[in-house]
Amino acid sequence: MSLIKINSADNVAVAISPVEAGRELVVGDSRITSISNIEFGHKIALTDIKAGEAVIKYGYPIGYTTANIKVGEHVHTHNLKTGLSEQLTYNYEPKLKQVENDVSGSFMGFKRQNGKVGVRNEIWIVPTVGCVNPICETVAKKAQDMLKGSVQGVYSFPHPYGCSQLGDDHENTKKALCGLIKHPNAGGVLVMGLGCENNDIEDLREMLNLSDETRVKFMVCQDVEDETSTALEFVNELIETAKDDIRENIPTSELIVGLKCGGSDGLSGITANPLVGLFADKLVAEGGSVILTEVPEMFGAETILMDRCINEEVFQKTVSLINDFKSYFASCGQPVYENPSPGNKDGGITTLEEKSLGCTQKCGSVAVVDVISYGEVLQTKGLNLLQSPGNDLVATSALAVSGAHVVLFTTGRGTPFGSPVPTVKISSNSVLAKKKSNWIDFDAGELVGGACADELAEHLYDYIVKLASGEISTKTEINEIKDFTIFKNGVTL
Repeated sequence: MSLIKINSADNVAVAISPVEAGRELVVGDSRITSISNIEFGHKIALTDIKAGEAVIKYGYPIGYTTANIKVGEHVHTHNLKTGLSEQLTYNYEPKLKQVENDVSGSFMGFKRQNGKVGVRNEIWIVPTVGCVNPICETVAKKAQDMLKGSVQGVYSFPHPYGCSQLGDDHENTKKALCGLIKHPNAGGVLVMGLGCENNDIEDLREMLNLSDETRVKFMVCQDVEDETSTALEFVNELIETAKDDIRENIPTSELIVGLKCGGSDGLSGITANPLVGLFADKLVAEGGSVILTEVPEMFGAETILMDRCINEEVFQKTVSLINDFKSYFASCGQPVYENPSPGNKDGGITTLEEKSLGCTQKCGSVAVVDVISYGEVLQTKGLNLLQSPGNDLVATSALAVSGAHVVLFTTGRGTPFGSPVPTVKISSNSVLAKKKSNWIDFDAGELVGGACADELAEHLYDYIVKLASGEISTKTEINEIKDFTIFKNGVTL
C-alpha cells in the first residue's frame, strides 16, 4: 500500500511511501496513475479538481485550488491555497458524543499537602527575573551532589523576563511563574529574585497566597553577602523536607496530560495525533484531564471543537479564544494563516486548515468542558482548551503552568527540546523513531505498518502510567533537558 485515503469524502490521498510518476496505484476500489513524483507524506489528487474548488482531506476543506488539477497530480503549495479569513461569526450546534465512564486505573504518585498530586519529586529553582539566571543555574548544578531519599533532581528554569515589562506581559510573567512555583511535580521550590526588578518578590509572594511555606523558600540576591552559598543552604533545607516523600497509589482521574504537536508531517494527522486522541478519550472516560493548546493550529478546525462544547457558555469562551487570537495576529499586522512552517511544508502539509484538522485530533472525541486563559490552572476535569500560541517551547511551558503533569508531543520531524514536566515525543513515522531514537519515546508510525490502533493506544496508556509512576523516564529527562519559555506580546522598556 502506497496511499492512504483518510475519509470517504476526500479527493486527495497521502503517500506513505514515495511514488514515482507513471505508476499505477490502487486506492480503495479505484485505480489511478500518478503523473507526478509524490514524496512521502505528500498529497495526490484522486479526481480532477477544477481551479477554485475545495480540496478535501479528513472529510473537510483544507483550501482551494489555484489551478486545474488532474487526477494523479501532486497537490501542494504550487496549486493549493488557504481558505482562512479573519474573525467569523459562529453558531452553537452541539454534536456531543456520549462517553461511557470507565473504571479509573491508577498510578504511583506523590500526594502533596494541598491535595494536589505530582508525578515527580524534584527541587525547582525559579528566578523572578532574568538577571539571576546564571546564579540559579550554578546553584542547580552544585546541588546535584546533595540529593537524598526520593528527591530526583534539582533544576532551574531561566527566562529573560521579570523586569522592563508592562501590562499583560508583566501579568503573564507573574502568572506563569506562580503556576510553576505551585506545580506538584516539585517537592520544593526556591524562588530567587535580584531585588530591584518590577516583578517584586513580595508581590509575587502575595500572589502565590501560600498556606505553608515549608516547601517554598524566597531569596533576594541583593540582600545577602554570598548568594550562591545562601541559595545552596535553602536548597538543602528543601531537600531535607522532600526526601521522605513517598509514592502512593493515585487514581488516574487525578492525572492531567498536556497535548501538543510540532514539526508535523503528512502522517501526523493519520498516525500520531489520532493515537493520542484515543489515549485522551480513555483518560477522560476514567475521570482524568487533557489540555489542548496552540490556538492558531485550531484555525480551520475550530467549528469541530465548538460543536463539542458542553454548553453555550463554554462555546462562547471558545469563540472568544479563536477570535481574540485572530485579533492578536491582526493587531501585529500579520495574516492569520501564516503557517505551516517550512518543515511542515517539506513534510507534505500545505495549509493551516490541513495542519489544524490533523492537530486537533489529539484531543479525541470527548466534550470540551472549559477554556483556560494563559497562566491559569485547570479547574474542571475533562478536555480543556488553553490560550497559548503554537510555538513549541511557549505552548508546552503553558501546559505545565496550567497543571499538566506530563506533555504528549507528537512530531513528524523530530525535536530535542523538553518542558518543565516529562515530555513524551511521539513520532508519526517509524523512520524518524529509528533515526532519532535519542529523542523519540514512542513510535506511532507502527500504525502504517498494520498495527491495531486500539492496541497501540493501550500500549501508550500503559507507557504513560509507568512514566507517571516513575518506573521509566522520557528521553528529555535522560538528556536533562527542561525548557521554560514565557509568552510575550508587548513592549519591553
